[in-house]
Amino acid sequence: MKAIVVKRPPPLQRRSKHLCADAGYTGAPALVIIEQHGYIPHVKGRGQEAAELQCDPNKRARRWVVEVAHSWFNRFRKLLVRYEKLERSFLALNHLAAAIIAFRKVPLTVNIIYG
Repeated sequence: MKAIVVKRPPPLQRRSKHLCADAGYTGAPALVIIEQHGYIPHVKGRGQEAAELQCDPNKRARRWVVEVAHSWFNRFRKLLVRYEKLERSFLALNHLAAAIIAFRKVPLTVNIIYG
């Protein structure tokens, strides 16, 4: 936590800082460290969050963004197992995969493949 330095302008009014974490931070030592740094911990397991989601289906999860992005990139087999020898080729394929993932997220009214 001390290694993360994010410079930002001071807020006009003091608000509490929240930290959403996964079940790996449920232990007492981790919670103490989170609270020492001035954060309010929100640590829930997947099952607990799924149960809350069933109670209120309009509520959206705000965690596991990184894991979802990794799974999207793992769908590209050429990136999952690195076959490229040159770093620039591998980086170009990563950029291409990111562009394809972003393009798939854009809602379209017509199917561009079949017209």
